[in-house]
Amino acid sequence: MRGRTVALLLVCAVLFSSLTTAAVIGDGGLLSQVTGSGGQETQGLDRNMDKLREAYGLIQSQYIGEVKEQQLIDGAIRGMVESLDDPYSTYMDKNMAKQFHTSLESSFQGIGAEVTMKNGRVTIVSPFKDSPAEKAGLRPEDQIHKVNGESLEGMDLNEAVEKIKGPKGSEAKLEVVRPGQSEVVKVTVIRDEIPIETVRSELMDDKVGHIEISQFSEDTAEEFTKQLKKLEEDGMKGLIIDVRGNPGGLLPAVLEIGEQLIPNEKVIMMTEDKSGNRVSYKSKLKEKKEYPIVILTDKGSASASEILAGALQEAGGYPVVGQTSFGKGTVQTAKDFQDGSNIKLTMAKWLTPEGNWINEKGIKPDVEVEMPDYYQATPPQSDQPLKRDMSDPQVRNLQLLLEGLGFRPGRTDGYFNEQTETAVKAFQKTHKLSMTGEVDEKTALQLQDAFIEMMRDPENDLQLRVGVETVKKEIK
Repeated sequence: MRGRTVALLLVCAVLFSSLTTAAVIGDGGLLSQVTGSGGQETQGLDRNMDKLREAYGLIQSQYIGEVKEQQLIDGAIRGMVESLDDPYSTYMDKNMAKQFHTSLESSFQGIGAEVTMKNGRVTIVSPFKDSPAEKAGLRPEDQIHKVNGESLEGMDLNEAVEKIKGPKGSEAKLEVVRPGQSEVVKVTVIRDEIPIETVRSELMDDKVGHIEISQFSEDTAEEFTKQLKKLEEDGMKGLIIDVRGNPGGLLPAVLEIGEQLIPNEKVIMMTEDKSGNRVSYKSKLKEKKEYPIVILTDKGSASASEILAGALQEAGGYPVVGQTSFGKGTVQTAKDFQDGSNIKLTMAKWLTPEGNWINEKGIKPDVEVEMPDYYQATPPQSDQPLKRDMSDPQVRNLQLLLEGLGFRPGRTDGYFNEQTETAVKAFQKTHKLSMTGEVDEKTALQLQDAFIEMMRDPENDLQLRVGVETVKKEIK
């Protein structure tokens, strides 16, 4: 694979799927960083190792509770990694590591979302398309505080993920804090089998091609190549690459895709290690494509998605449309130990073709398109009826949703007034429900279905529409 060692660059923490990005770093460079040099450093290390051995021996010989050797070793390594205060560096024992490695399969069971640890909170990077998480209304930047009544406070990311995941058909009752809302949002997600279909394409009106990439996995580049070729054979005149909600993936995949799109053998991305040494990865494409290209991003576009967006923007001269991306610009190297455990450490930065580091900044769009407020709404849950004179965060979500569906609630502050009741009755009449004006279980489920259908309708996708118009301006 390019004649070098392939290591893993984590997009964020893995949630029910292996969403890792590979980085390429020479073993010699890693070894020199790890071992260091010089007598003083060696003496200092020896003293500290003596201290560690002394503490280990003290616990083994005098601690009154049961002591397991492996537990002490795992705890020591985990403690060292956590002391770095880096959300992307992590240690996994052999059980967690096994789950991590097996998650490259074609499907998995869970809620279907990618998370990271942000300011000490389990934070959603992005729900997968058509996943239970997306259908339940979870959004990028949502902070998960509780799962089935159990607080995630004080847990590391791997522990929190273990609480969130679960078998198909089981419920994950989440308590979520959403930016801009003071009240806790309660969301029930029914876990399911999540198929990993990473590339979808269609030829839209006016011969504009649309390729969605949901993540960069082992087969993504190959599938992208096939679908791009098919669109070209069908006479495509312009291309939209859609990485909205894409939390990242394997670096070889994004590099192979970049090699087909970035013209004149230009740089796709660079890595920079602790010493400032840089390695560049270049395209193999000699000439620019005959058609214009636009890439769509949002707040859930992270890591490998940002690599592609940055390359298209800076090296390809192609516009980015949508929202500023997540901002994940560091590289983690993964090492498996003999006992099956795994450690991942931040070892480098990745940089755009012009040498920009987008960490915590993201890729800024050339054409900024914010989505309407109702895109941040959570469909009402069916656990309690919503009715006249209630004041509740779920009522505000209901009002935003009604507004998006074209039923005018009159206000969006969370107070269920007469006009909101009228809007609910109008919705119920349209969907042949009893016109009670109250949001009961049946009405809540219909609202959820209507909301999902609305979100999937390209006509309601403002960012996609702007992307299409941007491409069409460049079609010759």
